[in-house]
Amino acid sequence: MYHNASIAVVVPCHNEELLITRVLDTMPDYVDRVYVVDDVSSDRTAAIVEDYAREKSPNRVHLIRHEVNQGVGGAIVTGYKQALLDQMDVVAVMAGDAQMDPDDLPAIIGPVADGEVDYTKGNRLVTGEAWYQIPRVRYLGNVLLSLMTKIASGYWHVFDSQTGYTAISSKALRTLELDRLWKRYGYPNHLLIMLNIHNFAVRDVPVKPVYNIGERSGIRIWRVIPTISLLLLRGFIQRMFQKFVVRDSHPLVLFYLFGTLTFFPGMILGFYLFFYRLLVGPVAATSGLFAMFLIMFGLNFLMFAMWFDMDYSRNLR
Repeated sequence: MYHNASIAVVVPCHNEELLITRVLDTMPDYVDRVYVVDDVSSDRTAAIVEDYAREKSPNRVHLIRHEVNQGVGGAIVTGYKQALLDQMDVVAVMAGDAQMDPDDLPAIIGPVADGEVDYTKGNRLVTGEAWYQIPRVRYLGNVLLSLMTKIASGYWHVFDSQTGYTAISSKALRTLELDRLWKRYGYPNHLLIMLNIHNFAVRDVPVKPVYNIGERSGIRIWRVIPTISLLLLRGFIQRMFQKFVVRDSHPLVLFYLFGTLTFFPGMILGFYLFFYRLLVGPVAATSGLFAMFLIMFGLNFLMFAMWFDMDYSRNLR
């Protein structure tokens, strides 16, 4: 128990035999249940957890094994469902590779346990340490995806969208359609979008980045960026429709629409005229002015839409 709330931690695992014991050994005492979800590991992860649960913590550590690999998001959803069945109040997520410092767990679960917010997420980028500890390509990819996630999710105050160190309330879990959440990389981005559609409050919590402890990452950032970008685009459209058309009405939808229909055509026309001038010859001044008009007109619409979005979600923190 923590602040009179029952606490569960979901530990998604795929081939984490080297570090899973460290994760379990350092789990704080106030955590009531630990759900280790083995996502079809090909190493000894499941066997190690099974032995650990039997010998050291039979009533606290529970192994759940997938028969088919579902991805990290699918593993987390499995743990969420079990936590709901066991009537846990707050459910945190800590990876099986020991990259999440257990000393940060009180800051993660505290605001949810106290009823201040419905979801908290770690932010490794809030201090300067991350620039030196996180591999540079992953850091820059994370920053890019975080900026895109701000727009798609409507949570303009959050950053480090790819962190998996989170906590969520049972109320939010009961409200969300868990089976519709994206199962693989991109899961935390999609979850933020779904939380915003239902007007759940979200808070960023500074956490320490942990690297170079023997972890092995299967993420190839330049491969996942296109996939997550498409996911964010679909999620953004879904959020606009569900939140500002179906459930409520707001002019920001029209601002985003008009901005998109003018800014991007203007940019395409501008690039066309630029290369035409370089490769072919002079272009009409009116064509250049028209492209500039579309760009400026569209940019104004998009900026106003984003400002409306920020203002609408200002209380969701």
